[in-house]
Amino acid sequence: MDRLLLCTGNPGKRAELLALLPPGITVLTLEEAGLPNDLPETGDTLEANALQKARLAHARTGLPCVADDTGLEVDALDGAPGVYSARFAGPERDPVRNIELLLREMEGRQDRRARFRTVVALIDERGEQLFTGTVEGHITDRPSGGGGFGYDPVFKPDGEDRTFAEMDAVAKNAISHRGRAMRALGERLTGDRS
Repeated sequence: MDRLLLCTGNPGKRAELLALLPPGITVLTLEEAGLPNDLPETGDTLEANALQKARLAHARTGLPCVADDTGLEVDALDGAPGVYSARFAGPERDPVRNIELLLREMEGRQDRRARFRTVVALIDERGEQLFTGTVEGHITDRPSGGGGFGYDPVFKPDGEDRTFAEMDAVAKNAISHRGRAMRALGERLTGDRS
């Protein structure tokens, strides 16, 4: 596989995915493929959303397609926001409002355990495959750090004294949910080329 279509319009997510793909693969954006930057996500699971985006893009372009969906699963909130992480505070997908709502929901709660989970879908001539990555951690009391995106300022991975937003991209990608899922995808893509 020499080229693939990356099915995300989120610039932060796109940068992370590009950094995690094996070298030597030409990556096309949705815009370059003539598709909208906001592909539908109407599934009720991360798997369904990743597949929905990849299937739509593959059907329209015939290219190998990679799409992902990520959710923050908070134990004290029975796994919420989960598949609705981007729209937790409303359809505007405002990360600041999402964090504010999450911290309000967590007020007074002792159990702050949470995990980020990413599902990456690959659709190519061999069919459909899913790759999953998870990182355990907890929700902090307040946002900290100016890097990353989404819930990164309030998520501190287990074994770390920094939130994802306080880490540089290399440190975050080394342990993150997306990094783990993309490394599994990378092994598949590298195996295809050897």
